[in-house]
Amino acid sequence: MTLAERIRKFFPEARLHLQCRDYLADVVAQSHPYASVNQSITEPCLFINGRTLFDQTLFERLLSDDTLELTNGDSRLAFWNTLTPRRESCNNTLLSFPWNLVSQNVELLKGDFDKPSQMGNLYDGVHLVNPDRISIGKDTVIKPGVVLDAENGPISIGDHVHIMANSVIEGPVNIGSRSLIKIGAKIYGGTTIGPSCKVGGEVEASVLQGFSNKQHDGFLGHSFVGEWCNLGADTNTSDLKNNYSTVKVTLKGEEIDTGERFVGLIMGDHSKSGINTMFNTGTVVGVSCNIFGAGHPPKTIPSFSWVDGQTLSEYRLEKALSVAEIVMGRRKVVMSAALKRLMEHVYYTTSPDRSGFST
Repeated sequence: MTLAERIRKFFPEARLHLQCRDYLADVVAQSHPYASVNQSITEPCLFINGRTLFDQTLFERLLSDDTLELTNGDSRLAFWNTLTPRRESCNNTLLSFPWNLVSQNVELLKGDFDKPSQMGNLYDGVHLVNPDRISIGKDTVIKPGVVLDAENGPISIGDHVHIMANSVIEGPVNIGSRSLIKIGAKIYGGTTIGPSCKVGGEVEASVLQGFSNKQHDGFLGHSFVGEWCNLGADTNTSDLKNNYSTVKVTLKGEEIDTGERFVGLIMGDHSKSGINTMFNTGTVVGVSCNIFGAGHPPKTIPSFSWVDGQTLSEYRLEKALSVAEIVMGRRKVVMSAALKRLMEHVYYTTSPDRSGFST
């Protein structure tokens, strides 16, 4: 589940409001048609921090007392707007960085599993290990030699998925609807593959959002990849340093110690890597970047960058938008005016990050 879906399941009949940064509002409204976005709220309402990993315990505490405000350190997790709040602390997880989603994903996938179901077309020679923890959606095709191993965690496969021959999937894993898993793929636990993705090679403990591709051999580990990304053949990510120390990541010019020994790639929407690209541990790639060339690219790549090895130049907005429209059109998705405005906003607000680029 997404973080919003995780909250919504506890309040299936409630009217849902979403609050976000103004420049995101139109795109958020498109992707969440069941909710109002950035509207003023005057009626009694429960406010929940969108970074909270919401669970049954939080749900019960908040329903039992409408004067309660729950905090974690200096952050508010949830509160009612009806009465003067009575503040209590709690240690529920509050996500702050993309690598938090990756590190939490193993346990979340275990908890999200609903019930076993094998509705798809399983060819002879498919092996299910612990089938009581495997769910396969309708019209999904699984070819001979595929192993679905749910001994260490559940496996959930959506509708209209095609898993080609001799792939091995070890839970906990979720594969979204209409995705394609290529021949001989090796997918390890803690991996979420969004809808309409194409995935091959080796993937471990990673999140790929919708419509992103990693079709070929190469290793993707402990990484978070946005929507409409493409990792070229033999793209590899390092997710562990040779000295086994914790990985440091640079965000907004600040170096942050993640506290994690395993952190791979963080990649924004519509970014791409060419063949044989080698990403170092803790690499951050912005929105709409094109990365190719020999050697390791820089560990921090601003949005709308054209990267040839260690040489960075600007990826022109018109060209980037044109490519994005072509890519989306191949999946019969039309780029909305709202998404175009959002990408333009990202381009102009990140232009200072590209001020020292070569021309």
